[in-house]
Amino acid sequence: MDSAFLSSVPQAVAIWLTIVVLLAVAAATIRLPRRLTRPSEAASDAARYADEIGVAADRAAVTAERRRSVWESAQEEVGAAWGAYERADREARRIASATAYPMMSRRRKPGENVDRQRYLHRAASELCRTQDLPISALNDVFAHRGWNPRLHPVQQEAVLANAVREHRLRAYRRAVEREQTTWRAAEAAAEALRALRAEAMAAPLRDRVRETADERWWTEQWTTPELRAAA
Repeated sequence: MDSAFLSSVPQAVAIWLTIVVLLAVAAATIRLPRRLTRPSEAASDAARYADEIGVAADRAAVTAERRRSVWESAQEEVGAAWGAYERADREARRIASATAYPMMSRRRKPGENVDRQRYLHRAASELCRTQDLPISALNDVFAHRGWNPRLHPVQQEAVLANAVREHRLRAYRRAVEREQTTWRAAEAAAEALRALRAEAMAAPLRDRVRETADERWWTEQWTTPELRAAA
């Protein structure tokens, strides 16, 4: 009887070990589908994210190109405004040199003041038409706000030339401000584009790291403590 019991012990141990191995394999198999679905879902999310980043980068490229074009146009406006100011400055200096000597005073003819006023109105209107004077200055001329319509036409020409120079200088300064604003906007758009492109390039690398981690998990499932203990 003792020999029969002793002979049955190895069989019982073998059966027990077999049961342990089967339970470990079953546990790993039960967990396997859940873990396998996660990499698939992660890959889908990664692909969707990469597509969204690509679309965002394309839109950012269009925005950056448009803002750069606006900035280049603003640069051209600055150059044109400076050229207009230089011409106005030379003309004002030329007229100032021509009127450096005082004019002889004499008694005015009847109706001469009216003629001088008409000359001022006509000259100011022409300068406004060529955008050498703003419409606000023309309104002041006709309202005689800050303008003396009784000055001699030569003197009026000097006053008008100075007004044109001041107007062109203000226009140049506004052009510089616009150029600086558009430059900052273009730089911001370019920086956003660079960030999106860097993100698009880094996305595949992160996916590869995720795949490596999944492969490591798969390897660990076949070297679990339960399987090692069962072995």
